[in-house]
Amino acid sequence: MTESNHDWLRKDDVQSTKASFPELFFDLVFVFALIQLSETLASDFSIGIAAEAILFIFALWWVWIHTTWVTNLLDTEIEPVRLLLFVLMFCGIVLAIALPKAFTDMGLVFALAYSAMQLIRSLFALYAFRGTDAASFMTFFRITAWLAVSSALWIAGGLAEPQMRATLWIAALAIEYAGPAMRYWVPSIGASPPETLDISGEHLAERCALFVIIALGETILTTGKNAASHMDNAGTPLVLCCAFLSTIVMWWIYFHDGQEKAADKAEETAQPQATAQYLFTYGHLPIVAGIILTAVGEDFSLSHPQEEGSYTYAPALLGGPILFLAGTAWMKTVSSRFIPYSHAAGVILLAACFLSVPFIANFAIQVLATAILLFVAVWEYVALRRRMPRAA
Repeated sequence: MTESNHDWLRKDDVQSTKASFPELFFDLVFVFALIQLSETLASDFSIGIAAEAILFIFALWWVWIHTTWVTNLLDTEIEPVRLLLFVLMFCGIVLAIALPKAFTDMGLVFALAYSAMQLIRSLFALYAFRGTDAASFMTFFRITAWLAVSSALWIAGGLAEPQMRATLWIAALAIEYAGPAMRYWVPSIGASPPETLDISGEHLAERCALFVIIALGETILTTGKNAASHMDNAGTPLVLCCAFLSTIVMWWIYFHDGQEKAADKAEETAQPQATAQYLFTYGHLPIVAGIILTAVGEDFSLSHPQEEGSYTYAPALLGGPILFLAGTAWMKTVSSRFIPYSHAAGVILLAACFLSVPFIANFAIQVLATAILLFVAVWEYVALRRRMPRAA
C-alpha cells in the first residue's frame, strides 16, 4: 500500500512534541554556519562588516525558524520528510561556505542556496497539505508566493554590485519578516485566516531552546579555539574564565525561569499560532543575535585583551549582552506577565558601560559585561526564591 501525503503530517501524541533525531541532525548545519559567521566577524569587526553580519543573522534565523515551523507540522520520522531535511542540509552547507564571501565573489551562490532552502521547504509543505487540509494548503500557497518574490530579490542581489546587493537583500528580508505580521496577504485571495496551522507550542519552544544551546555551544567552541591560539598573552586566562562564565550565566538566565514558562504559554494559549509568532519567530531573534555578538566580543577580547577599548568593538562586547537580556526579558514578560526588573537593570548598566569604553582595556570591558550578567542572574534567582512562598 502506498503512503499518502496525509501520513506525512505530525501525529497528535506525546512523542510528537519532542524534537526528533532528523531535526537535531539538521541543526548541525547551523553550528557550522554560526561558526563561519562568528569567525568572519571576529577577523574584521568594522561597522560595515557588523552591518553585513546583522543581515546574515536575520537570514540564518529566518530560514531555521521557518523550517522548524514546517517540521512542527510534519512527521520527521517519515522518509519523504527526512529526505527534505537532507536536501535542506546540503543547501545549508553551501550557504554556510558562501557566507564569508557573500558580499564579494560568492553572492550568487549564497542567494541561490538561501532561496532554494526557502522555496523547496515551502513547496514541499504545499504538497503535503494538498487534499488533506485546505486552510493550511492555502496558507502555504500564500507563503510560497511571498517567498517567490523575496527569492527574486535575493538572486537579483547576488548578481548585483555589493552596494546594490545589500539594498536588494535588505528588501528581501523586509518582505519575509513582514509576511507573518501581514498574514501573507495576496491580491485577490486576501490574508490567511488566523490560527489556521495546527502547531504544537511545546515542540516549537523545545526547538527554539535547542537553537539557543547551539548558539551557546558555538560560543564555547570559538572561544576555546581562540584561547588556545593566544595562551601566550598574559590576559588570556582571565578573559577565558569570564567568557566561559558569561556563557554559563546566559544559559542560566534563559533556562532557569524562562524557557519552561514560554513552553507552557505556547501550549496552553487559545491562540497558539499567534503566540508562537511573537514569542518564538520574532521574540527569539534578539536572544540568538545577542549570543552571537557576545561570542564575537569574547573572541576579540581574547585576541586583543590589553588594547584600549573602542566604539568599533563595543557593540559586540556590550551590545551582545544587551540584546540577549532584552530578548529574554520580552520572552519572560509575555510568558508570565511579570516584568523581570533585573533584566531591565542589566540593560541600563550595560548601556552605561559605553561611557567607559575609551578609558579601559578590552579585557576590563569583558569583565564588566560578565559581572553585570552575573548580577542579573543572582538578582533574578533571589527574587524568584522570595516569590515562591507567596505563590504557595
